[in-house]
Amino acid sequence: MQAQAFLRAVTMDHADLMDEILRRLEDARVPYCVIGGQGVNAYVDPLVSLDLDLVVAAASIDSLLATFPPHMKVERFPHSINVSAAGSDLRIQLQLDPRYAEFPARASERLVLGRSMRVAAVQDVLSGKVWAASDLERRASKRQKDLADIARLIERYPDLRAQVPTAILDRLI
Repeated sequence: MQAQAFLRAVTMDHADLMDEILRRLEDARVPYCVIGGQGVNAYVDPLVSLDLDLVVAAASIDSLLATFPPHMKVERFPHSINVSAAGSDLRIQLQLDPRYAEFPARASERLVLGRSMRVAAVQDVLSGKVWAASDLERRASKRQKDLADIARLIERYPDLRAQVPTAILDRLI
């Protein structure tokens, strides 16, 4: 099975939500990049995830959302926007937290499960994971996954270890 077909099967993405969102971002020339678990997957052996986390230029968000068809469900939160659609278990989060604002400028094209996407630089993906693992408001199970992603990144890129706070390194197995 090809990587894209695998991702569609796992996410039950019969609505082609991922392709539709990425196409709209690219057509509107909105600066964006992949972060989170799929960002990690672009740099190390991939793991299955139903999430696609994207950093989107905050100034472009309203014009982008105006292009979304009615079948897309949009939920706004203080630092993010969640997008979903009937016919897809894929969960897309548009990250608006200002800490991520510079990530799209350093992003490059990479393959994520068979699809070329703009992916944050590996150092930026790691920074996002460090922030997430340090966020005590996140569920403990999500923070554990963030720690695992940090471990995966520094195993593959040992020079990035210096970027990880000691308090987090001490929590890695």
